[in-house]
Amino acid sequence: MTTLLVFVLFALGLIGGFFSGLLGIGGGIIMVPLLLYVPSLIGLATISMKTAAAITIVQSMAGSFSGLVVHKKNNFVHTKLIVYMGSGVVFGSLLGSYFSKQIQGEVMLGIFASMALVATVLMFLPTKKDDDLPVDAIKFNKYFAFFVALVVGILGGIVGQGGAFILIPLMLYVLKIPTRIALGSSVAITFLSALAGFIGKWGSGQIPFVMAIVLVAGALIGAQLGGRLSNRLQTASLRTILSVLIAFTALKMWFELIPIVGFLFTIGLVLLLLVFLKGKRKQKELNKLTLKT
Repeated sequence: MTTLLVFVLFALGLIGGFFSGLLGIGGGIIMVPLLLYVPSLIGLATISMKTAAAITIVQSMAGSFSGLVVHKKNNFVHTKLIVYMGSGVVFGSLLGSYFSKQIQGEVMLGIFASMALVATVLMFLPTKKDDDLPVDAIKFNKYFAFFVALVVGILGGIVGQGGAFILIPLMLYVLKIPTRIALGSSVAITFLSALAGFIGKWGSGQIPFVMAIVLVAGALIGAQLGGRLSNRLQTASLRTILSVLIAFTALKMWFELIPIVGFLFTIGLVLLLLVFLKGKRKQKELNKLTLKT
């Protein structure tokens, strides 16, 4: 590994970690596009999707463990939720990560691009108002929670993602978990997912450890910087811009793989964006009427 590649990996980790900490989203969804496209743009060898997935699973594991310590101190962790969703995500991630060695890079790229598009849509969902239920009073469908986590684990294990960017909205809007508990518990579940994915990819000999360590070092520093700055900035606009960039990258991947699928996804996203903007306009009008009355 060349000195330039070491510098680039550290810098990419720093950038990805910074925006992850700043905007409160999973680092992997940012890191994979950076790894796939930036090195080749500056004249280095292209990093394959399989290598990017193996590197980011290490980054997801390190980042989620760091966040778990914070949320556990704040008592925002629901033990039963972690047991059911954690067992599902661990089993799924082990399967997905271990057998990902047999999956073609193009298929992995398609899975990641689809997950990125789903993440883009979920990032536009309105913030769910929290309630003051204590942790022990929260109820949820245990078997459905296990199934949801299993599916997310399989897909995340294949492409090297802990899956927090999809798990959190599913917990909020499908399982009806309060926001603070969903955020705290998802970090623990994501850590279990990333740990299982790491074991699966390690066991099948897919992880380039030196590259992963360099990137993780940058990501951990960047996440701390972004987290500190997030308290001083209004991040809503940045979050919207980032979601658009992620969507653009995901569509680029699909146009490279299967152009007609990329075209259909583009139409779908444009329609969803129009619906979203129409809803925002109606909400503003309602707010104005409320103020007048």
